[in-house]
Amino acid sequence: MIQLNENDIRQYDRQSSKGNQLKWFFDNRWYKADYTGYEGLTEYVVSKLLQYTDLIENEYIMYQTEEINYKYLNYKGCSSKDFLPQGWQLITLERLFQNTYGESLNKALYRIEKYENRIQFLVEQTIRITGLDKFGKYMSKLLTVDAFFLNEDRHTHNIAVLMNADGQYKYCPIFDNGAALLSDTTLDYPMQVPIAELIPTVHSKTFCTSFDEQLDIVEKMYGQHIAFKFGEKEIEKVLEEELYYSDEIKNRVMEILLEQRRKYRYLFK
Repeated sequence: MIQLNENDIRQYDRQSSKGNQLKWFFDNRWYKADYTGYEGLTEYVVSKLLQYTDLIENEYIMYQTEEINYKYLNYKGCSSKDFLPQGWQLITLERLFQNTYGESLNKALYRIEKYENRIQFLVEQTIRITGLDKFGKYMSKLLTVDAFFLNEDRHTHNIAVLMNADGQYKYCPIFDNGAALLSDTTLDYPMQVPIAELIPTVHSKTFCTSFDEQLDIVEKMYGQHIAFKFGEKEIEKVLEEELYYSDEIKNRVMEILLEQRRKYRYLFK
């Protein structure tokens, strides 16, 4: 168990529609406490399974689960190593657009009627500001991960780039997947309800409410750029190696992943 205190508490501009988790920075690691369910397990599982894809190591953040003690209370959650290179900062697309044009990117997107035009607008504006000319490919990877793992909380506050003091930019590793895998057991996805009933109620928030529709669009526009390479054996291994969460929760996560694997067979090698 890790002991954290008020001096370690951090707040930043990566907002969530689910509210704000407790977050800390200690000994060069970021820590997050579960807020509505099993977010920490979800971050861990997603990052572990991304190792069984053709993404390379620096394209996503690795998480480990944690037990956290803070102000006499114990929390489950997760941690990740601070990945920022010396002199670089993470800047969300919302803040990048606001700093450049003095306007909310999210509001600008939702003034555009067609979903494909929303995606094109975000990609083209990001390229224009940053010079990262493969940002369409990056978005295809990101939305594939979100669709497969059912990440319902991807928005302009947690899509980001890296920037240094000289105004140079890099692609940001994929992060913030805690709202995936029906992790919100408090508000939206109670443990006692079968996942077959719950999965159809999960909606994306990036460009439209349908994971499949926005994935179809981005694949047609920018191509398919992730292949998954895991099966039941690899999922079992990842879950068995986790120390803190109950078998009930792990069994539900396994069930969700196998259902998604059946649905997205074309993504698997």
